Order: sequence, then structure tokens, then C-alpha cells
Amino acid sequence: MYDFSTLMHDIDQLQHHSLVRIHEIGRSVLNKPIVELQIGEGETYVHMNASFHANEWITSAVVMALVRDYVQALQNKQHLLGYDVQRLYEKTTLSVVPMVNPDGVDLVLHGKKAAQHYEDEVVRINGGSEDFSQWKANIRGVDLNNQFPVKWEVEKERKIPKAPAPRDFPGFFSLTEPEVQAMVALTKERNFFKVLAFHTQGKEIYWGYEQCEPPEAEEEVNEFATWSGYVPVRYIDSHAGYRDWFIFNWKRCGYTIELGEGVNPLPFSQFPSIYNESIGIFVTALART
Repeated sequence: MYDFSTLMHDIDQLQHHSLVRIHEIGRSVLNKPIVELQIGEGETYVHMNASFHANEWITSAVVMALVRDYVQALQNKQHLLGYDVQRLYEKTTLSVVPMVNPDGVDLVLHGKKAAQHYEDEVVRINGGSEDFSQWKANIRGVDLNNQFPVKWEVEKERKIPKAPAPRDFPGFFSLTEPEVQAMVALTKERNFFKVLAFHTQGKEIYWGYEQCEPPEAEEEVNEFATWSGYVPVRYIDSHAGYRDWFIFNWKRCGYTIELGEGVNPLPFSQFPSIYNESIGIFVTALART
């Protein structure tokens, strides 16, 4: 499993590398730091994030492994999949938020005790069950990837939960949750060239939104598909997500990558195959700037 303390241990290991800059961009409801890693010297910022959804925590493990291998290749002056990583480092800055929803991840992996003073509340929201394996929301029962102000009202109207729930509740208003506020502030400040949001599962890559995506998005997603074997999907009937909001407002490339296949939470035994499917996407995203 890959929980918040494992993430912080891995980040601590990366602190020894002068190549990696570490920023706290905000705090979760339970006051855990939401961390951004930066690697690179370029003015072009490529952003990646993981674990918007609690029971998709394997995405954090994958993204951190990709970061670690990128740093290692830079240190050893090696290539990654034939790409000269030194050149990528000089022309881009990689921004990674490896765990957007640390409270939710720990709830899924460690149970109600991880909810601290929300313990009784999360059990109530979960219908009295102490099995949190299907929990996607943050600790307050808000789906963080349904919180962004782009047709948020559509999702509020049609989502079945009208109150805090383990999944799918978009909040009583948009932008209410601190985790989302941190991501909005970061995105505005950094002015990202493109964004990749890692989720599970389905082996698909969503790449268009409301015809706001730029023409080059199709070419890039086809390259991702070649590396990963994943299926590019231009439009889905979904709004108020991070990628939707980014494409709509910036008219730049944004991708939601649904790693692996099966039922969430995916077993950690899928990690090696998911990593192999992801590495080409990771390097291509940095190279195509």
C-alpha cells in the first residue's frame, strides 16, 4: 500500500537531491501538507497529479516511481526510453502533486482511526460501515474531482448524493475544499503548459473538453496510446473535474489517464504493469513542449 507517511518518506529521500525542489501548496482538512515537487530549469511547466480520489492511491505510488527514475536518469546522465533527460530538464519544469487527497487515502488504507475527529462522521457518511475501500471523497465526503467551477451546477443537479458521501458528492458549492483550493491556486500561479491527472481505472485517456482542447492534443494523446496501449477518448459526459477546468480556462492540453483495469482500489500487484504503461506517457509529456 502507499499511504501518506510512505509518500512523505519518499519525498524526504528526494530532498537529498539538489535537482528536486519541494513546496507545500496547501493543507488538507486534517492539516496534512499537500506537496508539490518541481524538477527542471525550463520556463515551460508540465504538471502531473495523482490521488484526487482516495481509493485510487496506487496512482501516487506510480507517479513517485516515475519521478524517482527521472531524477536517477538525470543524476547518472542516462537516457529514458531514448530521450535525453538532461535536455528535458533544461527546457521544462516538471510540477508534480503526488497526493491531492492525503486524508482520504489514509482513510481507505487505515480505516476510521485515520479520520481523527471526523471518525464518527465518516462512519455515518459510509452508512455505518467501517469498510472504506470504496471511498473516493476527501475526509468531509466531498468528491474533489467534482469541485471545479466548470459546469459544476450540472454535476450538482444530476449527481445522486445531495449531501456528503463516500463518492460523487460535488459539495454544496464549488471550490469549498482546501485540497481543491490549493490546486486552483497552484495552477493559476504556475500557468501550466499542460496537465496530466492520473486516476484509475480503465486503460483510457480522456483528452477533450467542450471543444476547448487545442489541435495538438490529438497528436499527443495518440503518442501516449502508442506507448501505453490505452484508448484515447475525446469526450465523456462529465464536468467539474480538474482537467475539464484547466482545458476550458486555458485552452491547453489536459489529460485524465485511467491507469490499469479492474475494480478500485486496484491491487498493488498491478503496479509493475501500470508503471510500464505509464513511463512512455510521462517522458512524452515532457518531450512534447
